[in-house]
Amino acid sequence: MNAPLAERLRPKTLSDYISQQHLVGQNGSLTSQIKQGLIPSLILWGPPGIGKTTLANIIATESKRPFYTLSAISSGVKDVRDIIEKAKQSGGLFTTKNPILFIDEIHRFSKSQQDSLLQAVEKGWVTLIGATTENPSFEVIPALLSRCQVYILKPFEKNDLELLLKRAITEDDILSQKTIELKETEALLRLSGGDARKLLNIFELIVTAEDKDQITITNDMVLDKVQNNSVRYDKTGEQHYDIVSAFIKSIRGSDPNAAVYYLARMVEGGEDVKFIARRLLILASEDIGNANPTALVIANTTFQAVSTIGYPESRIILSQCATYLACSPKSNAAYMAINEAQQLVKNTGDLSIPLAMRNAPTKLMKDIGYGEDYKYSHNYENNFAPQEFLPENIKNTTLYKPGNNARENGQREFLRNRWKEKYGY
Repeated sequence: MNAPLAERLRPKTLSDYISQQHLVGQNGSLTSQIKQGLIPSLILWGPPGIGKTTLANIIATESKRPFYTLSAISSGVKDVRDIIEKAKQSGGLFTTKNPILFIDEIHRFSKSQQDSLLQAVEKGWVTLIGATTENPSFEVIPALLSRCQVYILKPFEKNDLELLLKRAITEDDILSQKTIELKETEALLRLSGGDARKLLNIFELIVTAEDKDQITITNDMVLDKVQNNSVRYDKTGEQHYDIVSAFIKSIRGSDPNAAVYYLARMVEGGEDVKFIARRLLILASEDIGNANPTALVIANTTFQAVSTIGYPESRIILSQCATYLACSPKSNAAYMAINEAQQLVKNTGDLSIPLAMRNAPTKLMKDIGYGEDYKYSHNYENNFAPQEFLPENIKNTTLYKPGNNARENGQREFLRNRWKEKYGY
């Protein structure tokens, strides 16, 4: 039986590796280390299907090291210890050729499983390469994280994905025997969501379903074939992020029925309870924000509760939180404000802070005017005194614009009473 197309096309060398030039390009942060074979323990962080496993394999090949691999989904502490014992026999502290231990989805390792890696990494018995789709700051224990370098892999660009399709047509032993025309690629790229493995799997499914030697790929053809070959949700598979996306969008769109349906899809699929709760936490601030600040409190309480309780009871807590958030008034004002503020900082750089706003811990600073004209708000009527807080170059810039809902309308009125002339509320 033939291996899947994504596996058949898996790059074997750095020269064949697509994208991630910031890591493995000519001046990439990993390039010289790979060439010299001096590889630190590291965590590869990025969305699914962007080449984390492939890069780990290439690193081992290019540095000529023994390569061991574990999946955090199916491996336990015993499996980790068995491989460490093998690694100790084939390498160690006094050689640059110590084995590489690759752990896929390392964020799914429990604390005890991650603890079992510490000594091997510290002693140099193995060089650990972990792959994760989750923020390692939250999912990797501090002791292990401090012993690893974290490298962020970027999503594929459109050109990268189209290059993969062209490679499949010309270089794959099976597909190259057919005449395949890529007339339209938009549907393929959209359905893949930037996941190269998913892209190639869909592409192979379509080509195989046609069962003829001359094939023209169009958007309508792709959508028709994929809809007739839908895949059940799998927390490690292709629909993982599609279901999460539908879940979040249902809550954002104030539809508790759709929200609880997609929640059930994830629960039945065995999704990590903290993964779901973390998404609710983000949504409570990004999509509800100051329209209902209690939403963030409830989402945070939900995260703490499910982290303690786990399944099956956590499904009830998640349902309560999801339906509450779906029924809350919505506002992205705080989210938009920080986006605009960050862009302003990038555009204007490190602007000088007004003297009145500066701290004056020394006599010299006081003598040159630091803090001199600052008005202590509580000394004035209604605890407010008009003054300039922003740097001169961007004064009167409005970044926070309250949403149109009962609570933020109150905020707008509050700000209008104080800053109507300055910010135009």
